[in-house]
Amino acid sequence: MKASTHERRVGKAYLRELGISFAVYAILLVATILYGRPMQEGVLRTVVLLSPMLGFCLMLWAIARHLNRVDEYLRRYLLESFALAAALTAGLTFSYGFLETAGYPRLSMFAVWMVLGATTALVCTVRALRQR
Repeated sequence: MKASTHERRVGKAYLRELGISFAVYAILLVATILYGRPMQEGVLRTVVLLSPMLGFCLMLWAIARHLNRVDEYLRRYLLESFALAAALTAGLTFSYGFLETAGYPRLSMFAVWMVLGATTALVCTVRALRQR
């Protein structure tokens, strides 16, 4: 099915906003690694180390705007896909918590974000293939 002009315009706006948000995140992350880590401990260092979250918040804003722009069907589809991915992530991370009690290495909380991204991509791919 071919996308309408409105769908293409909405998609381009989303990719532009998300891309800018990700660029802000990446720039702040690099700056944090280069300049924040070596700083003396204190409030300023904490603020600098948290600064990449500005880019993350902008990403959330871009996603929320996209969900408001798309039609009801796509909004429901995206939210269902994300809910399934969140449930899979919860199951996987909860299971790994039990493995940690068996001596497996502790993982950083950053791993949860990567698992959520991977499960979201997996769920969207499987759902797209099933709709063919």
